[in-house]
Amino acid sequence: MAQLSVDRRTALLMAVLAPLAASRGLRAEPSATVTPGHDMSGMPASWTRPDSIAMLCYPRMTILDLIGPQYMFASLMGASVHLVGRTRDPITSDTGVTIVPSATFDECPRDLTVLFVPGGTDGTLAAMRDDATREFVADRGSRARYVTSVCTGALVLGAAGLLEGYRATTHWAALETLPDFGAIPIAERVVRDRNRITGAGVTAGLDFGLTMVAEMRDEAYAQGVQLICEYDPAPPFNAGSTRTAPPEVKAMMQQMFVSFPGQVRDTLRQIGGVS
Repeated sequence: MAQLSVDRRTALLMAVLAPLAASRGLRAEPSATVTPGHDMSGMPASWTRPDSIAMLCYPRMTILDLIGPQYMFASLMGASVHLVGRTRDPITSDTGVTIVPSATFDECPRDLTVLFVPGGTDGTLAAMRDDATREFVADRGSRARYVTSVCTGALVLGAAGLLEGYRATTHWAALETLPDFGAIPIAERVVRDRNRITGAGVTAGLDFGLTMVAEMRDEAYAQGVQLICEYDPAPPFNAGSTRTAPPEVKAMMQQMFVSFPGQVRDTLRQIGGVS
């Protein structure tokens, strides 16, 4: 069933991208890796690449942090997307959705195009404290072409020593803790500093994902993906940012997370600082 879904998405993607490629005067020989029956003659060769993408999975992660970017990464023709856990045992997210990893830490390719880490709250703190998780992130991140995260996944990158001296963002509730990891906090939706690309809280994963598609292919390709998933946000409320939320809503939500920065710092002390 999963393969049928991927094939359907590939067919839709090519239907959207072929006219875009033609309008830009791009043409390439058909790729041998493409599903037979689809005409790839109008696609530039650079649109199909053997990228290797590892997306860390851990208990009580925020599932939307993972799924938004995973949709975008899975749209990259030729790419392999690995959902990586300590084991292949099912992992339950913070909303109860269960993910089954496709690879363990040992099975994950050593040399990656992208290392990606999602966030969460107590699950993220536990991931930070886990020696094997930090070691995996530090190892793969030391060689990955892109080291990335969404939401508080940045804290896991930081705990693995991968954000020191880099501009980065994370969920607003944890932004103040980034200097504790040697990072420079930036309150923006998506932040890039060299090969570190980080997204802010949860739904920023969609913007992050399209940013990565444009980076790894090009703008026209990313626009095609955006059209396929009809990402045309028009929220019913203007409360998705601490800059725009009504004061009473902002105060209520901030009170819910008032202890989180202290928990992050306590966790960092428990692991002896940045790896």
